Amino acid sequence: MLITVVTIFPDFFTGPLSLSIPARAVAAGAVQYRVVDLRDYTHDRHRTVDDYPYGGGAGMVMKPEPFFEAVETLKPSGPIVLLSPRGRRFTQDDARRYALGAELTLLCGHYKDVDQRVAEGLATEELSVGDFVLSGGEPAALCVLDAVVRLLPGALGDHESASSDSHYDGLLSPPSYTRPPEYRGMAVPEVLLSGNHARIAEWREAEAERLTRERRPDLLERDDRAGQAE
Repeated sequence: MLITVVTIFPDFFTGPLSLSIPARAVAAGAVQYRVVDLRDYTHDRHRTVDDYPYGGGAGMVMKPEPFFEAVETLKPSGPIVLLSPRGRRFTQDDARRYALGAELTLLCGHYKDVDQRVAEGLATEELSVGDFVLSGGEPAALCVLDAVVRLLPGALGDHESASSDSHYDGLLSPPSYTRPPEYRGMAVPEVLLSGNHARIAEWREAEAERLTRERRPDLLERDDRAGQAE
């Protein structure tokens, strides 16, 4: 898989992409990263990527020309995603969908906003990682990239590690414990020490549903709506 990131801060990605799962995926031959400096697609000596907003107001808006020229030069296939607080919320379903493809392109905005023509005429999708505002699209792009890459063959030690994560099957994951069996008066649930794999599976399933119902009932409601639609 080829993942392209278009940004005015390419150095932002140097460390994260050389560590942990993103780096392991490269070593396994599962992914290649292409981090592109948006300023390389400007034509003035100041390498200008932003300008004042039409209609007035505070902040600067990123110009459309560098984004369009970058994408037209790179000729990417697959989804072209603009990271934006106006976008639809990124989900695990999106990560799985992208992981099945051969290419993914992530466009990182900055400053006050990105010219709307990038969203309407260039990006195929506009996504947000949550109901909050970041200084730029770079942290959001890393979230999307990491969520996708860890699903690729060879990125993790085994597939079960990903399949037991929160959101993989629509629920939050159950609690996890490791040694010691008791710490500061807090004990590991007895069922996890029993060696009875059937009981352990039942406990984990029940805990996953309990936590989801308590903390994210919207996930259960979404599954109910999907079931009714089918």
